[in-house]
Amino acid sequence: MSNSILPSSFRDPAGFLFEREGILYRQVNLFYKDNYDLLINSRLYQKLVSEKLLVSHSEVKIEPADEDKVYKIIQPERIDFISYPYEWCFSQLKDAALLTLKIQKLALDHGMSLKDCSAYNIQFQAGKPIFIDTLSFERYQEGKPWVAYRQFCQHFLAPLVLMSYQDIRLSQLLRIYLDGIPLDLTSQLLPLRTRFFPSILTHIHLHAGSQKRYAEKRIDVSRLRLGRMALLGIIDNLEKLISHLKWSPRGTEWADYYREINYTPEAFEHKKKIVAEMLAALKPAKVWDMGANTGIFSRIASRTGARVISPDSDPAAVELNYLECKNKQEENILPLVIDLTNPSPCTGWENRERMSLIERGPVDTVLALALIHHLAISNNLPLGMIAEFFSRICRSLIIEFVPKSDSQVQRLLATREDIFPNYTREGFEKAFYLYFHVEDPVQISGSERTIYLMHRIAK
Repeated sequence: MSNSILPSSFRDPAGFLFEREGILYRQVNLFYKDNYDLLINSRLYQKLVSEKLLVSHSEVKIEPADEDKVYKIIQPERIDFISYPYEWCFSQLKDAALLTLKIQKLALDHGMSLKDCSAYNIQFQAGKPIFIDTLSFERYQEGKPWVAYRQFCQHFLAPLVLMSYQDIRLSQLLRIYLDGIPLDLTSQLLPLRTRFFPSILTHIHLHAGSQKRYAEKRIDVSRLRLGRMALLGIIDNLEKLISHLKWSPRGTEWADYYREINYTPEAFEHKKKIVAEMLAALKPAKVWDMGANTGIFSRIASRTGARVISPDSDPAAVELNYLECKNKQEENILPLVIDLTNPSPCTGWENRERMSLIERGPVDTVLALALIHHLAISNNLPLGMIAEFFSRICRSLIIEFVPKSDSQVQRLLATREDIFPNYTREGFEKAFYLYFHVEDPVQISGSERTIYLMHRIAK
């Protein structure tokens, strides 16, 4: 019998996740017995699951991973794709924050409270955020401060106000600070005018100052008193503040990309037809649409029944993609902010708590449309390295080659020396044929661009 304890869950004394024969389980430790029983008997669990706010689970009888500590073993609903807060657009993080506050309110109604408010407790499933940590609830004690308040502000409020009031790119600080952006740093980065907004002044600026004073004077925060009504007031105030935070996705290079493409309308429709036919032949269950922009081809893949990860490096394009998913209630597409030239790495303790992008593959099919020239020319990546990378993350590949004569490539070369003698169709095919079997390429009508369907060579 082989147990594989997931590195992402080792910190919690209440229990941990482990895999056995490809099935995901969670061990509930004796340490958490009373709180687990209250979660079930108070009917909070049933309430959250019925409203699709918390992943469901079933109790199972199997040999535990740690027999000395075990109370119960549960088998939770499995999430299709694990994503991280630094990969979410503004509205995704905002929706995750509001979900967390809603759950905290419902927990209080059932005599419980969230003991931690990590953004990593949220995942996106069927187009919506969902809470995944069944062991995050504890019995509410009247007068006790909300122990997760600081964590909520660091994981959710700090990045949201920085994105809204300063710069959308500051969300990437979450890649560095895995326990949320420090409030003193947030306070320093925010413009002076935010001190005139009472809620931001309270939850960020004054909160940062009080943290410093408590640390310097070694004040025991657990002795501070906070009544239930006061706690609900804090939650309501946070909810109102976050609901009113806004960021408009405009002014970036790629958000308006499809308005500036050099395809004729007929050529673009032909491209969509080619991709749809290739996907229909492959019938992939899971697709990654790399460089998805606002998700036009992600939606073509979704219509085949595939579950689609739709990453792009431009936060504006991802924001528009996600808002369209919400508006149309599209459940099979997950837009993410991922720069393919610097994808999410392994991070955390021993570089194992958070998975790299590559570790979350390989996927059935990758779409790489209007992408190769940006990788090869804008980022000086050799074609052989690009081909090898794609062979690691997919079993089949639908890729578009854009020649140097194309106006988009000419635009990239306009301000730099052409140092890419191997960037030719022949050079492209030579590089990719080392890793993939290639079916007959299809040229897009009215264009010099070509789309290839490739199958990874088994090794």
